[in-house]
Amino acid sequence: MVPVQEVSYDELFEAHFWGLVRLAALLGADDPEDVAQDAFVRLHRRRRLLRDPDSALAYLRSTVCNASRSRLRHLRMARRRHAQMAGAAPTASGTPESAAVDREDVRELLRAVDGLPRRQREVLVLRYWLDLSERETADALGIAPGTVKAHASRAVAALGEQLKEKV
Repeated sequence: MVPVQEVSYDELFEAHFWGLVRLAALLGADDPEDVAQDAFVRLHRRRRLLRDPDSALAYLRSTVCNASRSRLRHLRMARRRHAQMAGAAPTASGTPESAAVDREDVRELLRAVDGLPRRQREVLVLRYWLDLSERETADALGIAPGTVKAHASRAVAALGEQLKEKV
Protein backbone atom coordinates (compact mmCIF):
# COMPACT_ATOMS: atom_id res chain seq x y z
CA MET A 1 0.00 0.00 0.00
CA VAL A 2 1.15 3.46 -0.86
CA PRO A 3 1.08 5.95 2.03
CA VAL A 4 -1.05 9.00 1.48
CA GLN A 5 0.91 12.07 2.38
CA GLU A 6 -0.51 14.66 0.02
CA VAL A 7 -3.94 14.84 1.64
CA SER A 8 -4.52 18.30 3.06
CA TYR A 9 -6.90 17.64 5.93
CA ASP A 10 -7.56 21.34 6.44
CA GLU A 11 -8.71 21.76 2.85
CA LEU A 12 -10.67 18.51 2.90
CA PHE A 13 -12.35 19.51 6.15
CA GLU A 14 -13.17 23.04 4.99
CA ALA A 15 -14.58 21.85 1.68
CA HIS A 16 -16.64 18.88 2.86
CA PHE A 17 -17.39 18.95 6.59
CA TRP A 18 -20.80 20.65 6.39
CA GLY A 19 -21.82 18.53 3.42
CA LEU A 20 -21.04 15.43 5.45
CA VAL A 21 -23.01 16.86 8.37
CA ARG A 22 -26.02 17.34 6.05
CA LEU A 23 -25.57 13.80 4.75
CA ALA A 24 -25.61 12.38 8.29
CA ALA A 25 -28.68 14.48 9.17
CA LEU A 26 -30.55 13.34 6.07
CA LEU A 27 -29.71 9.74 6.88
CA GLY A 28 -31.30 10.24 10.28
CA ALA A 29 -28.34 10.60 12.64
CA ASP A 30 -29.33 12.36 15.84
CA ASP A 31 -25.86 13.89 16.15
CA PRO A 32 -24.76 14.61 12.57
CA GLU A 33 -21.81 16.85 13.51
CA ASP A 34 -20.35 14.11 15.70
CA VAL A 35 -20.78 11.59 12.91
CA ALA A 36 -18.92 13.83 10.46
CA GLN A 37 -16.15 14.54 12.97
CA ASP A 38 -15.76 10.83 13.68
CA ALA A 39 -15.41 10.21 9.95
CA PHE A 40 -12.50 12.66 9.78
CA VAL A 41 -10.88 11.05 12.82
CA ARG A 42 -11.16 7.61 11.21
CA LEU A 43 -9.71 8.96 7.97
CA HIS A 44 -6.78 10.42 9.86
CA ARG A 45 -6.13 7.12 11.63
CA ARG A 46 -6.26 5.15 8.37
CA ARG A 47 -4.55 7.71 6.13
CA ARG A 48 -1.56 5.46 5.49
CA LEU A 49 -3.81 2.62 4.35
CA LEU A 50 -5.53 4.57 1.58
CA ARG A 51 -4.25 3.41 -1.77
CA ASP A 52 -5.44 6.46 -3.66
CA PRO A 53 -5.30 10.00 -2.24
CA ASP A 54 -8.38 10.86 -4.30
CA SER A 55 -10.43 8.25 -2.42
CA ALA A 56 -10.44 10.24 0.83
CA LEU A 57 -13.82 11.86 0.12
CA ALA A 58 -15.39 8.53 -0.86
CA TYR A 59 -14.00 7.04 2.36
CA LEU A 60 -15.52 9.89 4.37
CA ARG A 61 -18.94 9.47 2.73
CA SER A 62 -18.90 5.74 3.29
CA THR A 63 -17.90 6.22 6.92
CA VAL A 64 -20.72 8.72 7.47
CA CYS A 65 -23.26 6.31 5.93
CA ASN A 66 -22.08 3.41 8.07
CA ALA A 67 -21.90 5.45 11.28
CA SER A 68 -25.37 6.92 10.72
CA ARG A 69 -26.76 3.44 10.18
CA SER A 70 -25.08 2.16 13.35
CA ARG A 71 -26.31 5.06 15.46
CA LEU A 72 -29.87 4.66 14.22
CA ARG A 73 -29.76 0.97 15.08
CA HIS A 74 -28.44 1.82 18.55
CA LEU A 75 -31.12 4.48 19.10
CA ARG A 76 -33.90 2.10 18.05
CA MET A 77 -32.69 -0.47 20.55
CA ALA A 78 -32.32 2.12 23.31
CA ARG A 79 -35.81 3.53 22.68
CA ARG A 80 -37.31 0.05 22.60
CA ARG A 81 -35.58 -0.81 25.87
CA HIS A 82 -36.72 2.45 27.45
CA ALA A 83 -40.31 1.91 26.26
CA GLN A 84 -40.34 -1.62 27.67
CA MET A 85 -39.07 -0.36 31.01
CA ALA A 86 -41.62 2.47 31.07
CA GLY A 87 -44.42 0.23 29.80
CA ALA A 88 -45.29 2.62 26.96
CA ALA A 89 -44.83 2.70 23.23
CA PRO A 90 -41.86 4.68 21.95
CA THR A 91 -42.65 8.11 20.58
CA ALA A 92 -40.96 9.89 17.73
CA SER A 93 -39.37 13.18 18.63
CA GLY A 94 -38.64 16.03 16.26
CA THR A 95 -35.12 17.09 15.49
CA PRO A 96 -33.84 20.65 15.08
CA GLU A 97 -33.48 19.93 11.36
CA SER A 98 -37.14 18.95 11.03
CA ALA A 99 -38.22 21.99 13.08
CA ALA A 100 -36.37 24.24 10.66
CA VAL A 101 -38.38 22.93 7.74
CA ASP A 102 -41.39 25.21 7.62
CA ARG A 103 -43.13 24.19 4.42
CA GLU A 104 -45.71 21.41 4.65
CA ASP A 105 -44.91 19.90 1.26
CA VAL A 106 -41.24 19.58 2.18
CA ARG A 107 -42.18 18.02 5.52
CA GLU A 108 -44.39 15.52 3.72
CA LEU A 109 -41.58 14.65 1.33
CA LEU A 110 -39.12 14.21 4.21
CA ARG A 111 -41.63 11.97 6.03
CA ALA A 112 -42.08 9.93 2.88
CA VAL A 113 -38.31 9.60 2.42
CA ASP A 114 -37.95 8.62 6.07
CA GLY A 115 -40.52 5.86 5.50
CA LEU A 116 -38.48 4.27 2.72
CA PRO A 117 -36.34 1.22 3.38
CA ARG A 118 -32.88 2.17 4.66
CA ARG A 119 -30.96 1.35 1.47
CA GLN A 120 -33.40 3.22 -0.78
CA ARG A 121 -33.23 6.26 1.51
CA GLU A 122 -29.42 6.19 1.46
CA VAL A 123 -29.33 5.93 -2.33
CA LEU A 124 -31.76 8.85 -2.75
CA VAL A 125 -29.86 11.09 -0.37
CA LEU A 126 -26.47 10.37 -1.91
CA ARG A 127 -27.62 10.33 -5.52
CA TYR A 128 -30.04 13.26 -5.61
CA TRP A 129 -29.41 15.40 -2.54
CA LEU A 130 -25.62 15.28 -2.75
CA ASP A 131 -25.77 14.94 -6.54
CA LEU A 132 -23.28 12.07 -6.64
CA SER A 133 -22.90 9.95 -9.73
CA GLU A 134 -24.11 6.34 -9.70
CA ARG A 135 -20.49 5.21 -9.36
CA GLU A 136 -19.79 7.56 -6.42
CA THR A 137 -23.01 6.48 -4.72
CA ALA A 138 -22.12 2.83 -5.26
CA ASP A 139 -18.63 3.38 -3.85
CA ALA A 140 -19.97 5.19 -0.79
CA LEU A 141 -22.43 2.39 -0.01
CA GLY A 142 -20.25 -0.52 -1.10
CA ILE A 143 -22.74 -1.76 -3.69
CA ALA A 144 -22.80 -2.13 -7.48
CA PRO A 145 -23.90 0.77 -9.73
CA GLY A 146 -26.75 -1.39 -11.05
CA THR A 147 -27.98 -1.81 -7.50
CA VAL A 148 -27.92 1.97 -7.10
CA LYS A 149 -30.11 2.30 -10.20
CA ALA A 150 -32.56 -0.32 -8.93
CA HIS A 151 -32.87 1.21 -5.45
CA ALA A 152 -33.23 4.72 -6.86
CA SER A 153 -35.94 3.60 -9.27
CA ARG A 154 -37.88 1.77 -6.55
CA ALA A 155 -37.53 4.69 -4.15
CA VAL A 156 -38.75 7.27 -6.66
CA ALA A 157 -41.71 5.05 -7.57
CA ALA A 158 -42.58 4.53 -3.88
CA LEU A 159 -42.34 8.26 -3.17
CA GLY A 160 -44.55 9.01 -6.17
CA GLU A 161 -47.20 6.61 -4.87
CA GLN A 162 -47.02 7.89 -1.29
CA LEU A 163 -47.23 11.52 -2.29
CA LYS A 164 -49.98 10.89 -4.86
CA GLU A 165 -52.10 9.36 -2.09
CA LYS A 166 -51.75 12.57 -0.04
CA VAL A 167 -53.11 14.77 -2.85
